[in-house]
Amino acid sequence: MSNAFPPIETESLSRGRLNLLGSALGPFLTLGIVILFFAVTDQIRENGGTFLSQRNFRTISVQTATVAVAALGMTVVIIAGGIDLSSGTTVALSATVLAWGLKHNWPWAIAVAAALATGGLAGFLNGALISLLRVVPFIVTLGTMTIYLGVAKMIAEETTIRPDQATQVPHWLQELLSTRNEALWLGLPLGVWLALGLALALAAVLRYSVFGRYVYALGSNESTARLCGINVPANKIALYTLAGLFVGVAGMYQFSRLSSGNPTSGLGLELRIIAAVVIGGGSLSGGRGTVLGTLTGAAIMAVIASGCTQLGLNNPVQDVILGVIIIAAVTLDQVRQRRMAG
Repeated sequence: MSNAFPPIETESLSRGRLNLLGSALGPFLTLGIVILFFAVTDQIRENGGTFLSQRNFRTISVQTATVAVAALGMTVVIIAGGIDLSSGTTVALSATVLAWGLKHNWPWAIAVAAALATGGLAGFLNGALISLLRVVPFIVTLGTMTIYLGVAKMIAEETTIRPDQATQVPHWLQELLSTRNEALWLGLPLGVWLALGLALALAAVLRYSVFGRYVYALGSNESTARLCGINVPANKIALYTLAGLFVGVAGMYQFSRLSSGNPTSGLGLELRIIAAVVIGGGSLSGGRGTVLGTLTGAAIMAVIASGCTQLGLNNPVQDVILGVIIIAAVTLDQVRQRRMAG
């Protein structure tokens, strides 16, 4: 049986590992344009001038954190040529498990570990089903999306679990994404710094590890990767499990923000998680994506939401703007691929 991590150097792999700065340049420019647009429009409106405030920056960073952490895991999946439609309901499932554990007076360390393990197990099952059944990830994760939603509802008995904040929820978890001055560390909530630390760790893994090279190789050309000796099933299971762990962390973040476990709170969240990767330059065809680009994509969505709120625009307008940006990002990706193929 072939080793799960044999050495590999292929032409397709070289094409897949793009320069980080070059890959993120487009999303960075988009982020700058979006910030500039809302900053100018906020300045000229009556009682404006709050968009560029430090307080609003902190709010945007908190709004970015949950989607960004889950999108880090999705980045690995998409680079490898996969997709995970169950990420949203897995976030809610992990938050529900955490809330259930705290409600039943588990030590907070065990409750948090259970939430992270729930995300990792969900990712493992996704990877195992995709590898063993040889069914496309879209179909498998569409099914597990509903399964995880049902499991969360069973755990919560189709209600919202609300642990007592004073006696059952640790103080650090309550303050993880708080923007109160006493909860900040170096000007930002601790959860934001944790997200940035996870991003740096994942970027190092993708750029410098053998596993990172295999992720890009799988997305560039799975058949070639298999011929080069990569254990494709083992690596798919590994990368989906890793993505699930990130989703578990996002579930902890969601609990911290909502102070409860709601089984249905993740519905639709998978679209924003995937959108963060796509807007950040990731290719749904696989082989391309960066951690920096994903963080930028998540920030773009949070800035749009904040800017629309500042201008008094309702949610449907935000959804339309986000949809236009997603279509533009995918279109640019398709044009880029045609040029590379030509």
